Amino acid sequence: MAGAASPPQALPPAPTLQASFLCSLALAFLRAGRLSAASHVVSSLPAPPPARLLRRLIPALASSGLVAAASRFRPVPGDPLTLNSIILSYCSLHALRPALSLLRSSSGPQPQVAADTVSYNIFLAGLSEQGHGRLAPPVLSEMCKRGVPWDGVTMSTALVGLSRTGLVGEAAALAEMLVRGRGIDGLGVVGWNALIDGYCKVQDMAAALAVVERMTTQGLSLDVVGYNTLVAGFFYSGDADAAWEVAERMKADGVEPSVVTHTTLIGEYCKMKRIEEAFTLYEGMVRSGVLPDVVTLSALVDGLCRDGRFSEAYALFREMDKIGVAPNHVTYCTFIDSLAKVQRVNESLGLLGEMVSRGVAMDLVMYTTVMDRLGKEGKIEEAKDVLRHALSDNITPNCVTYTVLVDAHCRAGNIDGAEQMLLQMEEKSVSPNVVTFSSILNGLVKRGCIAKAAGYMRKMKDSGIAPNVVTYGTLIDGFFKCQGQEAALDVYRDMLHEGVEANNFIVDSLVNGLRKNGNIEEAEALFKDMGERGLLLDHVNYATLMDGLFKTGNMPAALKVGQELMERNLSPDAVVYNVFINCLCRLGKFSEAKSFLKEMRNTGLEPDQATYNTMISAQCREGNTSKALKLLNEMKWSSIKPNLITYTTLVVGLLEAGVVEKAKYLLNEMASAGFTPTPLTYRRVLQACSGSRSPYVILEVHELMMGAGLHADITVYNTLVHVLCCHGMTRKATIVLDEMLGRGIAPDTITFNALILGHCKSSHLDNAFATYAQMLHQGLSPNIATFNTLLGGLESAGRIGEADTVICEMKKMGLEPNNLTYDILVTGYAKKSNKVEALRLYCEMVSKGFIPKASTYNSLISDFAKAGMMNQAKELFSEMKRRGVLHTSSTYDILLNGWSKLRNGTEVRILLKDMKELGFKPSKGTISSMSRAFSKPGMTWEARRLLKTLFKV
Repeated sequence: MAGAASPPQALPPAPTLQASFLCSLALAFLRAGRLSAASHVVSSLPAPPPARLLRRLIPALASSGLVAAASRFRPVPGDPLTLNSIILSYCSLHALRPALSLLRSSSGPQPQVAADTVSYNIFLAGLSEQGHGRLAPPVLSEMCKRGVPWDGVTMSTALVGLSRTGLVGEAAALAEMLVRGRGIDGLGVVGWNALIDGYCKVQDMAAALAVVERMTTQGLSLDVVGYNTLVAGFFYSGDADAAWEVAERMKADGVEPSVVTHTTLIGEYCKMKRIEEAFTLYEGMVRSGVLPDVVTLSALVDGLCRDGRFSEAYALFREMDKIGVAPNHVTYCTFIDSLAKVQRVNESLGLLGEMVSRGVAMDLVMYTTVMDRLGKEGKIEEAKDVLRHALSDNITPNCVTYTVLVDAHCRAGNIDGAEQMLLQMEEKSVSPNVVTFSSILNGLVKRGCIAKAAGYMRKMKDSGIAPNVVTYGTLIDGFFKCQGQEAALDVYRDMLHEGVEANNFIVDSLVNGLRKNGNIEEAEALFKDMGERGLLLDHVNYATLMDGLFKTGNMPAALKVGQELMERNLSPDAVVYNVFINCLCRLGKFSEAKSFLKEMRNTGLEPDQATYNTMISAQCREGNTSKALKLLNEMKWSSIKPNLITYTTLVVGLLEAGVVEKAKYLLNEMASAGFTPTPLTYRRVLQACSGSRSPYVILEVHELMMGAGLHADITVYNTLVHVLCCHGMTRKATIVLDEMLGRGIAPDTITFNALILGHCKSSHLDNAFATYAQMLHQGLSPNIATFNTLLGGLESAGRIGEADTVICEMKKMGLEPNNLTYDILVTGYAKKSNKVEALRLYCEMVSKGFIPKASTYNSLISDFAKAGMMNQAKELFSEMKRRGVLHTSSTYDILLNGWSKLRNGTEVRILLKDMKELGFKPSKGTISSMSRAFSKPGMTWEARRLLKTLFKV
């Protein structure tokens, strides 16, 4: 009807309208360079935006580097640009299979959007970038079948892909085919450059130069790209002189060096720490009208960081914005990583925050690097926060990322946390690798969980992952420490059987393990055997053996090893001199150590921080804190800056000597010097000040270290609680527990173990078991240390008869007794004179491969000696020797008392002779016992005088 109002147009559905608005907002953010904001907006789209907006959004996301966001969409029908942008995004995400599927679906009959030459070129570039260039020929064949033509880019990309994977011969053959029989002489400059690049990649510089010559004979001149490739190739192959010659020839041939040329040369100067020459070249580059790019300036920032000139690096970093070259992802990553490596983690985290706020795209490598540094600083919760940020940025963690977190948990002693990470990997279908398993094995070995470590080794092999030399080395170390020499050597033999060759690291592990077990002769023999087998022993190997020989007091043999080192043209370095100085200091030969320090300087070697730290540590061990402080001043006068180890050693030494005020002064000096205490520093310092047995001193030092920048996490609080509880200060520990909870830090198994220990130390066993019940109530799983602490409490209180209940509870939790468990049980039953149970447990212990401690043997021997069963006691004494357990002075005292009661002078004389050879002396109580047993009436004084004359006691 004329004049009637037209019906109102239907509004688009609400989700589509909202999607349109958000799409426009994302495009605005992209134009403003706010990439993180754009990514967040795209991730919150309720529905696909209209096609007209998608045509703009998908390419914009891909070109901005937000490839994960771009790959969420499907191509717009009839728009090859969106198709190509999505293929590019898949390739950037290393998702080649989805890229190939999309490419093929767009090349079939009647596709919504047809793949073109550019589509295939993008995919070929993706193959090349990810090291799959060998697949280029099949892709070219597919292009032919589907009627998609090749162009110059196709040819160049395919050649580059093959060359990058080292298939330069195949690249040349393909080039011949591409020019349809005209031979590679028909190639253009780009093709020639691809071949030159290929030969440079495989370091065949003679072949690369031959290609240049052949190219010249065909009337083609080498362009700036070709020259840059040759310069980089010669540097990569280690021939810096040839690289500089090419750069000079370039100028002589009238080819103007580009920013890439200058950047390559500047980068090499920086790697060699020739910073001044790098800046001279940089200034000449600017004067010649070649403007630096972000790569040039990033190389200079990296060079300054390598040289430790962080303030200059920061100034240049800030200057970049002013000259119109904004720092990119690489610049930030370089600076952040460099700061983190020198333990300036707070500054690196500040830059990380700035990077995010400026919208600089973070990749998985950067996130993983930051997590690694935080993990090594013991800041596990912060590392987990970084992981959450990565996930929110649509970045999928890989095996390396999870391995970093596994390693961080293991470093902090949190095996439960490490195993949780392994479970997450399994849930996410991320397969662990040999490094992952090696990390958890290392953590378990350090905690003494050898049986569990061996279980992971079996699991590793069952998963088809072959242990490497590091894995075996870790287990060898652990077995030496916890299960004895034979068990460690069995692992070594298994390693050789599996075809894994020993390296310098294994030599160190074996030599260290053997010498610590008192078998320095066997260590020497193994060292010699390794050399004869052709293994090139290095400074560290020689230093380890010398260290062992020195510590056993065999100075002539140690010096002979040092002589052999020099005969092999391995001139002693600072490390070797430090070993000599360290060993002499340990033997109390300070004047000889000073002589070696003088000799070191005479040979042109300057003492370093390790040298002075060694001498300071030795003086502190002897209680000579005034001499240690004098060495600190000498160190400063020699322009050697004290490091965290220097300050920690001195603070610990001063606290152990009771010089609390000076220790507090040095803690403040340490903070002023920019050193942040680590959890390890904190633990050492707190253990040292606990000698005062004053909770006020302990808490005051705690506050001082917090003020110095120590991050208060669960590890720090566990250390404080443990130190307090070790001295039975459970009330103060409970106050600290309340402070933990107030900071939002939940106690873990380690916290409760410390509290249980505190109650046991205070003889409040009922409170210890109540704490254990509270631990279970909070859902925490006890570990073997929990049960060993409870058993230790029962043993100390003489209530070992109640141990069965604890053992049953332990086995119910799936835990098996370890070496310490058996030591406690055997000792406890021996002290209660329950010989049957003590011997049963002892036999069970050794049958499982555990080696009893000397104190455990002493308890058993003492029980038999008290009962007059000296033949059995003597048998146990011999058993100790057979199992490599060193007799102690107490062992001899127990036997002397036992044989004296039986008035067996022959056995007593044999024991006294052995004691004298070992440098032991009978205790005063033992002398009195022997005097009473063997003296004639009225001759007690004379017998005692004779013994005193013999032993000078």
